[in-house]
Amino acid sequence: MENCIAHYRKSDDEKQYVCQHLANVALLTEKNAAKLKLPKGGQLLGLLHDLGKYSHDFQAYIQSATEILDPDRDDSWVDAVSLKGQIDHSTSGAQWVWQQFNRYGDQGKLVGQILAVCLASHHGGMLDCLQLDGDNGFLKRINKKDEQTHLQECLKICDEEIKTRLKALATVDFLKDFLAKIAGIYGQNQEEPLRLKAFRIGFLTRFLFSCLIDADRVDSADFETPANRDLRPTEKVDWQIPIDRLEAAISAFEVRNEVDIIRNKISAQCLARANEPQGIYSLTVPTGGGKTFTSIRYGLHHAKKHNLDHIYYIIPYTSIIEQNAQVVREILECSNDAHPWVLEHHSNLEPETQTWGAKLSAENWDAPIIFTTMVQFLEVLFGGGTRGARRMHNLANSLIIFDEIQSLPITCVHLFNNGLQFLVEHCGSTALLCTATQPLLAGVNPEYGALSISAENELVTDAGKLFADLNRVEIIDKTRPQGWNIDDITEVACEQYREKGNCLVVVNTKAWARTLYECCSQQVGKENVFHLSTSLCPAHRKKILAEVSERLNSHQPLLCLSTQLIEAGVDVDVNAVIRFLAGLDSIAQAAGRCNRNGNFPLAEVFVVNPNEESIVSLDDIRVGQEKTRRILGEAEHVDFLSPSAMERYFSYYFYERQQENPNPMLYPLDEKQAGQIDNLLNLLSDNPLNVGREQDTNKVTLQQSFKSAGRAFRAIDAPTQAVIVPFCEGNEIIAGLCADFEPSKAYNLLKKAQQYSVNVFPNVWKKLTEAGAVHPVQKGEEIYYLDKRYYSKEFGVSAEVVEDMDFLDA
Repeated sequence: MENCIAHYRKSDDEKQYVCQHLANVALLTEKNAAKLKLPKGGQLLGLLHDLGKYSHDFQAYIQSATEILDPDRDDSWVDAVSLKGQIDHSTSGAQWVWQQFNRYGDQGKLVGQILAVCLASHHGGMLDCLQLDGDNGFLKRINKKDEQTHLQECLKICDEEIKTRLKALATVDFLKDFLAKIAGIYGQNQEEPLRLKAFRIGFLTRFLFSCLIDADRVDSADFETPANRDLRPTEKVDWQIPIDRLEAAISAFEVRNEVDIIRNKISAQCLARANEPQGIYSLTVPTGGGKTFTSIRYGLHHAKKHNLDHIYYIIPYTSIIEQNAQVVREILECSNDAHPWVLEHHSNLEPETQTWGAKLSAENWDAPIIFTTMVQFLEVLFGGGTRGARRMHNLANSLIIFDEIQSLPITCVHLFNNGLQFLVEHCGSTALLCTATQPLLAGVNPEYGALSISAENELVTDAGKLFADLNRVEIIDKTRPQGWNIDDITEVACEQYREKGNCLVVVNTKAWARTLYECCSQQVGKENVFHLSTSLCPAHRKKILAEVSERLNSHQPLLCLSTQLIEAGVDVDVNAVIRFLAGLDSIAQAAGRCNRNGNFPLAEVFVVNPNEESIVSLDDIRVGQEKTRRILGEAEHVDFLSPSAMERYFSYYFYERQQENPNPMLYPLDEKQAGQIDNLLNLLSDNPLNVGREQDTNKVTLQQSFKSAGRAFRAIDAPTQAVIVPFCEGNEIIAGLCADFEPSKAYNLLKKAQQYSVNVFPNVWKKLTEAGAVHPVQKGEEIYYLDKRYYSKEFGVSAEVVEDMDFLDA
């Protein structure tokens, strides 16, 4: 069959032939894999990934689906709807590469297996090399019969150019080079636990998988919308441009008080170390010490020194990124820039199920500076499917800044440590861990993976003196044995508001934020009370925060009720803070919003405990409360924000919890998730509890249960579903997506929709779906929008119909 089709563009009847697609993807995958110094491995993956599209069955399917074949005239026509997803076009390439290399013994089999897993998985996500029941999922896939995979047929039909290139690549020299890379990653330390070595080989496989699927998606998108190519950055980032803009802005900053002088000293110390070698660094600075600008300044200079591709700014999932991103964008971007410098990535609007439209409109993190959340970062490294994994290769040759690293979910500690260590040691990346309360990730059990970070890699000197110099608040323990009821909390909040002129109350749940808002509004007037939670879309929160900042700057009265989202990435300075009992690190973050600029010699932060609070499923908050109670009860008149107090808190919160069974830091799995009591680190390393594992520990082979691990992994306990909400421009975005899901338009609309989306937890999503309040933008697409009757002016997404909807169009 001549001129076999890979893709068809309906708008102008243009065809992309399989040969063209394979060559394009090979070029892109080669470039991606070069980051790991495996360019030929990437090229081979690209040439093989859609080899199965040469088969007669696939050609009949795609030409019927795109109406090239006429059911009334063409005998080859098939019912494409019934065959969707039924024709295997990814296994044949995997079989070919396996056959080429498994004849070279165990080492050849390892190389063949790594490449074959990437190829066989490139549509549905990484497969289980070992299934949970012990069956060998890899061999089951690779041994599929030829009548199902069509390998021999495809090799006969395949373009000579492709066959020639495959033969030139799949050589003994290729095998030797690949094995040398594996040896460097596997390591020569005989004392190192096998699980850590196996984890790294699995991560190498995921990285190559990322290189391939992103290349495939990009070429598919660019064929469908050729104008996309002009939107993609192709040249190396010139970091001097944002450096000049930032330095000009910093030189113009007004020094208002002693706090600003200290911030400038911190920034200067970090800048002086920006040209040091790549590695893992820490920045331990009190809240309000200017970490955002300091870390971005360090990052720009470090990126220039080491010719990096990206800077990532990762913040806690409970916080919001829009204010930090906006401040940085206003300084670094100009209207005549060819491409934006800053990308905000709040949520996964694109669905995991790869429909054609979603495949073309997904975000792959190719901007110079990306602001995103820890949830997104962890999903990229450990999530299932292809949506997150395609972004992984862009983390290479980058600086990754973690703001408030202490908020890392405890279940992900060892996964995070091993993943980050891989990116730094093998992918040319640098990590900067920023916090006012370092949790000492280097001190956890090294048998499962601890960060390699030395004391010399702390960017600031004499952190203890910094904390003393920037001490602007006193923590007052107001907790009661029986707790505080709603009336008492309302009374103390309104009392602080009246006495101090403004007050911030930070709670642990959205339900409390809403209840307090309603109660306080009755006491001091709704016009003076503000509510913040992640039920509001970013654009809505940005609007409220702008009004909050304006009122604070003009000394107007203000009472703000917020969930913990305000504890990081939000620059507000209030006169009084009330914090619901939580982890001491969270209390420290809330305290950082109080007297931030040193307007008073000392301000007070009250810690209260509500008598009723639904946190049974919020283990990190519940355990954090327990450990904080212990700290509060150990001594009186102690500075609870001092480094020594925080170190003691984390010794209770982190190190003591390592003794629990199961160890919460290994991401425990139950029988429903893993078929037995196990953990995610096991599934992604040597799978020691799997009955089908290889018993010869000297034989290196992939034994991971990748798909099962991805299915079980959740960066947070309850997976969220993103929905676009009808707030202001969100109405136009929804209308545009509903009217026409043309890929290039959808890509741009979905980028804008990041500002108008909310991540909804399962219990609320269930209520919304049952009420008919969420709808797909197009039939068959899994991108949803919210009925405007379910978006509240005060509270955002609501499970019940709200009354006042006029503001949505304002």
